[in-house]
Amino acid sequence: MNCLTTAWSAHEPELRGWLRRRLDNPAEADDLLQDLFLKALSQGEQFCSVQNARAWLFEVARNTLADRLRVTRDTLALPEDLPAPADELDTVDTLTACLTRVLSELSAEDREAITLCDLQGLSQAEFAQRRGLSLSGAKSRVQRARQRLRERMTQGCQVQLSESGQVSDFVPRPST
Repeated sequence: MNCLTTAWSAHEPELRGWLRRRLDNPAEADDLLQDLFLKALSQGEQFCSVQNARAWLFEVARNTLADRLRVTRDTLALPEDLPAPADELDTVDTLTACLTRVLSELSAEDREAITLCDLQGLSQAEFAQRRGLSLSGAKSRVQRARQRLRERMTQGCQVQLSESGQVSDFVPRPST
């Protein structure tokens, strides 16, 4: 670790000055400098393979300073009489109630494809293998099932999509 000691001795005064110019509190600059030394020390023998120790130390110092400043941003206290926000669920999250019913109305083949691939995360290749289908056949089956699900959701739950294709609104359907 002689290479770290040498690099630190050569660049520590410059690093300290750089940090103190960016922070109002010299003690905080010294704390950050200590954090920097510990990060360099944690590199172990890898630090000796660094081509430009000064550049490495300054880059890590800059990142450490940025992290510190992100954490210590000034904040304003909220007034005591500020009303609490209503706990509203995202439109897509509340759509799950409608999804359960619509899934039950699909054919068993469509329901299985949607459940395994989209809800349980099974890859289409694994789905094809389980069902003895070619990969293209499995992809087609999943795509057709998704299309039928979309049509039923749009019709049965009156799903409205935004211009970007995201769910923007729907009318909940009670489950039976």
